[in-house]
Parts: sequence; C-alpha cells; structure tokens
Amino acid sequence: MKHSLKRRFSLLLAAVMAIGSVAFSATAQAAPAETTTVAASYGLPDKIEDGAILHCWCWDFNTIAENIPQIAAAGFKAVQTSPINAFQRGDNGGLSLMSENKGKWWYQYQTTDYTIGNYMLGTEEEFEEMCDTAHRYGVKVVVDIVANHCSSDYSVISSHVKNIGGKAFHDRVEITDWSNRYLVTQGKLTGLWDLNTQNPAVQQMICDYLVDVLSAGADGFRFDAAKHIELPDDEPYNGTDFSGDFWPTVLDNDAEFQYGEILPGGDRAEDYAKLMKITAASYGTNLRTAVSKQKLTASMAKSYRLTNVEANQLVTWVESHDNYCGEDATWKQLDNAQVQVAWAVIAAQGDTTPLFFARPKGSSTTDQWGENRIGQDGDGNYYSKAVAAVNKFRNAMVGEPKNVTELIKQKIVMIERGTKGAVIVNVDSVDNTLSGKATKLADGEYIDQVSGTTFTVSNGKLSGTIQATGVAVLYQPEEEPDVMIGDLDGDGEVTIQDATLLQRHLAEFKKEDGTAIVDESDPASFKAADYNCDGKLTIDDVTDIQRYLAGA
Repeated sequence: MKHSLKRRFSLLLAAVMAIGSVAFSATAQAAPAETTTVAASYGLPDKIEDGAILHCWCWDFNTIAENIPQIAAAGFKAVQTSPINAFQRGDNGGLSLMSENKGKWWYQYQTTDYTIGNYMLGTEEEFEEMCDTAHRYGVKVVVDIVANHCSSDYSVISSHVKNIGGKAFHDRVEITDWSNRYLVTQGKLTGLWDLNTQNPAVQQMICDYLVDVLSAGADGFRFDAAKHIELPDDEPYNGTDFSGDFWPTVLDNDAEFQYGEILPGGDRAEDYAKLMKITAASYGTNLRTAVSKQKLTASMAKSYRLTNVEANQLVTWVESHDNYCGEDATWKQLDNAQVQVAWAVIAAQGDTTPLFFARPKGSSTTDQWGENRIGQDGDGNYYSKAVAAVNKFRNAMVGEPKNVTELIKQKIVMIERGTKGAVIVNVDSVDNTLSGKATKLADGEYIDQVSGTTFTVSNGKLSGTIQATGVAVLYQPEEEPDVMIGDLDGDGEVTIQDATLLQRHLAEFKKEDGTAIVDESDPASFKAADYNCDGKLTIDDVTDIQRYLAGA
C-alpha cells in the first residue's frame, strides 16, 4: 500500500490553510454532523471464533479506539476489554497497574454496580464510540463480565445491587477445599461478596446488564470466575441443594461469542463446555514450559488437555492476565520472541479460538510492570511481523484441516493447513536448515511472510532455513489492493480535485447515476478517502489533504 503522500500531524496548526478554504466553505458547512463510516476489509473472517482475539488488558476505551487500525492490520478479529462496569475506586484513585498507594489492576474485578463506565477505562459514550470504530474496521468487541461477585468492601456496593430483591449474596463461607463444588460455587472468593446467583432477581440484573452492553456495541462476553457459579445439575452437599439455572438464563442473549474462565481445580469443565466456550488454561501452562525449555513436540502442540471437550469449544492462550500477574512469576518464562513462537503454535492450528495477551508497555522478563500505567496500550508484540503474519495465515485458512508434525525432534514443529499453507516454529536457539522434509504443500516456491526468505517444495519435500526462536509462515496470500491515500479519483496523484470530491461526498452530493461519490462498501475507496486513517470520513480528512497540498 502506498503511503508516500500520507502525513501525520502531531500538533494542531495555528490556522486552517487558506488554500481552497474559501471556495469550499459552502460545501464544508453543508457536511452532515454524523460521520460516514464503513467496515474496511483487512482479510478478517466473519466470525470471532474463526479469528484471533487481542486482550487489550487495562487499555482504556479511547486507547483501544486509537489503535483499532493497527489491530485490524495485525489480523485480529476481536478485542477483549477489561471489565467495563462500575467498580471500587482503587488506592487514591490511582492508575498504576500495581502500586502500594496509586491503584491496582485488580480493582477492576471489585464490582460495585452493573452500569457501563468507570474511572479507569472511560465513559459509556466512549465505550460506544470505541465499538463504532472497531466495527468500521471489521473488528468485534468482547467484554469481560464479572457476574460471580462484587467488591470485598460491602460499603461501596451500590444499593441497586444490595436491594435487588430477595437475598443478594451467598452466606460468607470460606473456600477451604478447592475440590468441593459447594464451597467453590457458594463460598467467597478471596473475600469478595459472592452474588446469590440462584436468585432470579440477581439473574435478571445480570441479564439486563448484558443487554445494555450489547446495545452499546459489544459482540461477545468473557465470564470471569465462571467455575465459581453453580450448574443446573450440581448434586446436593450435606443435604443442601445448591444447583441453579444461572447459566442457561444469562447465556440466552444475542451475543455472537461467549466463553467462561474455567481454571483447573474442581471445575466440571466438560459440563460448562456444553453451555459455552471455556478456557484451556493447562494448555497454556504446558506450551510455555515447552517453549521455555526448548522441547516442543507435535503431540504436545495439538493436545489441549481437555479430552472430553471439542477443540472448537476452547479459548486458548500463551498466557493470560491471571498467570502473568500471579505469584508464580510466569511472566519471566518467555521473552517476546518466545511468545511469538508459542502464539504461532496456537493460532496456526485453527480449531480453537486464540487469545493474545498484550503485556504492559515497556515490560520485559526482568520488568513485570514496565511503564505501569492503566489506560495506555500494551507493548508492541501484538503487531510484530510474526504475530501479524500468523494471524493473517489463520484468517486465510478458515475451514482447512490441520496436520501437526515434527520436522526436527523436539525443536521444530510444522502446522499444515490442507495443501494451502504451513507455519513452522523453531524453539531452538540456533538457525536450522531443513532439507527434504515431507509436506502436504503443493510444489513450488514460498516466500516466508516473516523473514522474506524462500522455501521450496519439490515432489512433496520441503527445504529452507528457519531462524532461531523463529516462525516461518508459508502460503500464497492474496495481494492487498494498491491504494494511494487521498487519491479519490484514482488518477495517480493527490490534487485539489480529490479534496473537492470528498467535500461533496460529505455534503451528500451524488454522481450523475445517483451513486455516492465515495463507494464506502469498497475498502480501497474508503481507505483512499480516509486520509488521516482514523476509520471515519470527516471534514478533517479534507483539511489534511489541503494542508498536504499547501506543503504543510
């Protein structure tokens, strides 16, 4: 894509450039107040489950919106937010991910009410705007839902929740045995006030909140601590029937995608999987260990550790915010290059829905929190060349069967998708040259979408070199349209005519045949018109083109 004529402006100019401003003023004033939008195509699949999800952990709504173009370009089909509801104000109202007196990330799970918006992430209006921006780029939004519990501080919980009708909370029972279903589902988790999820009024409160979130623009949900909410067929404990229909009730909504956090331990995972998608946490643990110890096998790569659950019911990850922030310090296990390798193993297979955890900005294996700031974006590993290439491969291979093999024992694994493509991962700390390795790929030359090197397939035998702790992505991607940003009329240059056309489009003028001046259903046409690449067509794009023409 040609961006040679695209300029970014970090400062506001003192005045709008004079060129064209007088001649175009009437048209500019006629532009509608609403912005004109479209879902630009980045080769993303239709369904969330067919793509990959970026966990924008602790990013605020405006930050997510600002980064949506980059997220879409990196091949992610969806973003997952932190909890968007009201929650307890952290230490001194601070915005540190982890600090003694300036806030902590886990306050986001200290629910006080089921309304949209909070001081860490933003307002309901900002959430709606973020969803609008995401949808314009074909990206969907998954929201983290805290339905099991409220804050540990009863005094900060809203009267709306406390007085919902009937008994709002379970008795204050300690969880002393993590294999005991009654204690795990009815007890207090780390001192939090456990909602009485059998109460129809509580269920209705959660249902109403989910409807509100969907109405505001969300497309799916992640349910925190899902295994701590009972199932309809849980057996009585010491004569006490604690079963309930919470899940069948709240999952009956219009969300496209819903999954529950089921961490290992007395979880009845296969039964939760009959109701919704669930997490495969143990798989991530095994994968991190395999990559960190440089001993990856094909059997490990394709074993999700939940034998009675279909792969398409699983959400997989290299790491999650729970293990990253946990006391076992697994954040030290993998550097960014190793995360890329592990991600390739998950995302290339295509049968689970993979979740990529965006680590804190500036973090490393020696610095857990980095810049330690809630609200800002994470580190840039999510749009690294390897991660983006694997995501795009995954999107292009929807429906293709997988075949996982070892090319070099415990060092190099290949994930083939039919005969169309393959991803090769090398956990070894040295480059490895492959020669005459059996493959299902069609004969021919393949340019690795990560390194740019050439692999060849001849008579069903693969040859090429893969870099140390590296990923090779081999397939024939569709060529993206060559778009010159700002060139609305397609004449190969950006002129005042292009600014005029865009202004006329904003003023809702039509071509002689009655069609719109800018065909917003065509991604190339939209990209050409969206001069500042913010996912909207507004007078700002006209002004920026004018500034470019004036040499500003």
